[in-house]
Amino acid sequence: MIRNTTASWGPLARAFHWVLGITIIGMLAYGWWMNHLAARPDRLFYRSIHADIGYLVLLLTVLRLLGRGLNPTPELPSETPGWQRIAARLSHVALYAVTILVAMLGWAHSGAHTPDYSSFFGLFHVPQITSPDKAAAGAYEHRHIFFAYVLLALIALHLAAVAFHHFIKRDRVAARMIGVGQIDHAASGARTLNSVGSRLGSPLPDGER
Repeated sequence: MIRNTTASWGPLARAFHWVLGITIIGMLAYGWWMNHLAARPDRLFYRSIHADIGYLVLLLTVLRLLGRGLNPTPELPSETPGWQRIAARLSHVALYAVTILVAMLGWAHSGAHTPDYSSFFGLFHVPQITSPDKAAAGAYEHRHIFFAYVLLALIALHLAAVAFHHFIKRDRVAARMIGVGQIDHAASGARTLNSVGSRLGSPLPDGER
């Protein structure tokens, strides 16, 4: 089943999660390297690659949000305290909001910078949302970097929550994102059916005849 259920994430949602997660972490590391270690004569090339992947991250994030809107979200275990439910919801909203904000600030910086970073891997030009302006380009860049660090902090918080669920609560909330919960649930269902089948196929005890 490609869609989510109230108990599990579908394969498409899991694919979006892992592709986006790995790409965003890679982009944060690449951005830091690009600004601190890359040779300055080649920086325009590196920034162009960074911008191209940034456009993809923005597109995939929007598609991910559309998918979440059209699919049920797996529920947390019934014993989850109310404050943890609120924290989980707020942290996910913050992750998506800041991801989009960082990408939009990068896009705004591209249009204000001269030359811009509109060429998408040399295939076509992405429309720009700002006009060339050196001062604005610097302001957008500083905010882009600042919120990139905010995003990094949110990712660290998310990973801490994953570790909490997996190692302390052991409630399989984290395992559902790699499909383990679905496998265990299917195996449990199969064992139940086998048990019922064995029961139906066995002779009745003397007291039940």
